[in-house]
Amino acid sequence: MVNNKMCVGIIKDEMMCRIDPDLHETAIEKTGCRTMDFTKRPMRGYVMVDDTGMKTKKGFDYWINLSLDSIVKPKLQ
Repeated sequence: MVNNKMCVGIIKDEMMCRIDPDLHETAIEKTGCRTMDFTKRPMRGYVMVDDTGMKTKKGFDYWINLSLDSIVKPKLQ
């Protein structure tokens, strides 16, 4: 949780990331990423990343920073 909003989490073996909805289509093109459909409904602005998308520190940091940016930056503008 960041600023009382869900940011990242773990569901089974995947990391759930809240991202800027405007970046959703670009994000799901990345290795290991797919649209979150936890309730069987696709959720724009939420993605699931499997281990192939975060096996390096750089990959892991990318998703964490993308999620943080989606929550923190709007507050700064």
